[in-house]
Amino acid sequence: MCRLNHNLNLAVRNRLVAWLMIALLMVCSHDLQAAENSNQAKPAQLEQKVHFLTDVVPLLTKLNCNSGGCHGKSTGQNGFKISLLGFEPELDYSAMTLQSRGRRIFPADPDRSLLLLKAIGRVPHGGGKLLEYDSDDYKVLRNWILQGAPGPDPNAPVLVSINVSPRDQALKRNSSLNLKVVAQFSDGKQRDVSRQAVYESNYPEIAGVDKEGVVTTQSRGGLFAVMARFGDQISVFQGVVPYGSSENTVEEMDLSDRKLSKIDQLLVAQWKKLGITPSPPTDDATFIRRVTLDICGTLPTADEVTTYLEDTRPQKRQRLINRLLERPEYASYFALKWADILQNRGSGYSTRKQRAGTMLFSAWIRDSIASNKPYDQFVSEILTATGSQAENPPAIWYRSVRNTTSYVESVAQAFLGVRIQCAQCHHHPAERWSQDDYYSFAANFSRVGRKGGFADAEVPTNEIIYLKNEGEVRNPRTSEIMQPRPLGGPDFAVSRFDDPRQSLAEWMTSPENPFFARTMVNRMWGHFFGRGIIHPIDDARSSNPPTNPALIEALAKDFSANGYDVKRLIRLITNSHAYQLSSVPNQTNSEDTQCFARYYPKRLSAEILLDGISQVLDVPTIFPGGPGQFPEGMRAVNLPDENVRINFLDVFGRPSRTSACECERTDAPALSQALELVNSKEIQRKLTDKNGYVEKLGANTKPHSENIRDIFLRTLSRNPRAAEEAMAVEYLKSEKSRQEGYRSLLWALLATNEFMMNH
Repeated sequence: MCRLNHNLNLAVRNRLVAWLMIALLMVCSHDLQAAENSNQAKPAQLEQKVHFLTDVVPLLTKLNCNSGGCHGKSTGQNGFKISLLGFEPELDYSAMTLQSRGRRIFPADPDRSLLLLKAIGRVPHGGGKLLEYDSDDYKVLRNWILQGAPGPDPNAPVLVSINVSPRDQALKRNSSLNLKVVAQFSDGKQRDVSRQAVYESNYPEIAGVDKEGVVTTQSRGGLFAVMARFGDQISVFQGVVPYGSSENTVEEMDLSDRKLSKIDQLLVAQWKKLGITPSPPTDDATFIRRVTLDICGTLPTADEVTTYLEDTRPQKRQRLINRLLERPEYASYFALKWADILQNRGSGYSTRKQRAGTMLFSAWIRDSIASNKPYDQFVSEILTATGSQAENPPAIWYRSVRNTTSYVESVAQAFLGVRIQCAQCHHHPAERWSQDDYYSFAANFSRVGRKGGFADAEVPTNEIIYLKNEGEVRNPRTSEIMQPRPLGGPDFAVSRFDDPRQSLAEWMTSPENPFFARTMVNRMWGHFFGRGIIHPIDDARSSNPPTNPALIEALAKDFSANGYDVKRLIRLITNSHAYQLSSVPNQTNSEDTQCFARYYPKRLSAEILLDGISQVLDVPTIFPGGPGQFPEGMRAVNLPDENVRINFLDVFGRPSRTSACECERTDAPALSQALELVNSKEIQRKLTDKNGYVEKLGANTKPHSENIRDIFLRTLSRNPRAAEEAMAVEYLKSEKSRQEGYRSLLWALLATNEFMMNH
């Protein structure tokens, strides 16, 4: 770097001599633009030295010059390219002072510099006018040029950190707050950089922030965070806009015969702070449907609902949860979830033999969950896997995740909740991760080798994962060989004979790891509540803080202290008062989508919805390939991979398993879903099957009212209300065909939000 800086500064000095000679020749020859400028007072010079790293680059960031939509994108803009957000200042300095024949700056007459003329709009500029002549920001750039445009100084104090103040505060609706940002440098000096910092709110609908750091709340309540960035450092302000008064928040909670758990205590404290009264506990019919879907991915049967509703013993919800966790459907449902995250893909495999790997891996995941294998052991076995897919199914993970980039990004996102993708090319703009962090993490997988089974083919069939004798990873920007290390930690002390993955697994599953347990408890919380304490659930960063830090830390501590017991974690969550709240909002929590003061309804996932329809209509799905591929009566949730083509599943958001992000699975509504419900051949087949539930209803001689109660228990897990029963009876009596009447009634119920949502 010192040699680069010396060469750059020498080149600038040579150009400065040339500029001075040109200036002497132009003393008596000013163009029209210079004449216009001569009528204006020159901007005052700054007494202090202007530094490229801490004055010029942050200003380019604040003006969005080095953003991804302008000159900071990979191809630059209109022939001028600088690094994204200024993370490579040496290259930026070269681009600004040497490229384009040095026309961008003119120290002999700074106001004639193209850099300034474009910024103030006196020369056409694709980005428009960015500065006012004689503004403070203009003075910074002008005086930097006037001082000879000095480059990055290796001896200058280095930016160590920034701190925003206040760090947190409660604000009223439609109010404002000025943030202050102070930078700390390596020489111990501090500097107010509030004007130079860049600000961003994570919830602008709750509170926005302008370029001067003024936070303005909107007309709704909630939690929000504002990230302040200066150079490569960030600091976060966390704000609270109460929904109402905190009075009677706890007193209005119906705790019946139960005391508040640790989870509920931490939530109640936040509800009081926000002035939220939680919704009341949900009724038993809704609860059995909710928890059965959430734990087992299946609807409760009509008999199960009836038996549960008739049970008057205390703690029946707790007993129900325990029973559900021992059912095979629990393991199948969560195996599906983890098969998505671990990218157990079958694309490209057309025969049963070729797909044996995905089936083996799926079965291994399911068996691990059924046996309640400790989560740290589960992850370690995947990360350190070697051997063939037949001998060691976790090694199949390396079949889908096949290169350094995939290793880094999948492991970081799946097990640490970190989206580190940005750091592959540049410093993460909203987090501390650098390219060195990215490639040092990648070095943990540098010795992973493959052989046999068409290892070089696009779709290998039976390769063996082994530990190579040597391997290395280089930072592509610096060509430096990176040493294996975890995220945010020191290098691992590994020899050339050690497997770095073993050190990584030990670090990852250590109680001291700040990411591992927190990511898992947040993932499970998001599964049961429809939203994570950190949301998105796999995007933990300083600029996206948890909505309830004390809650996620308490859950993580309990999880690690109790042997990473997943079933225990599920019991802890589902037995909480918060999980058992009604989804019906009240006046104080109707706007809340962050604090879990009510249950947030969520649409059934594609496989669960298809299986639910099959269960109601008593007709299993026929999957492509027939009995030769899949056993008769198999549920969609048990499919080993995403390569079984069922249009219904794709329309309702089944993921392609190309990344570890749960965002691949979507529950967003779409017109195609409504059309699928109307036109699906699979649903029509189930409705008209001669051995199905509709045919049985049409053939029996029971009163309509009795059949209607059974239909409601099957579909909605509750008895019909009096008005619903009367309306249904009247409709059925008006139909000429008993079967057609029941078929239409069932189809109508299956298309309701009440059926398609877990509430």
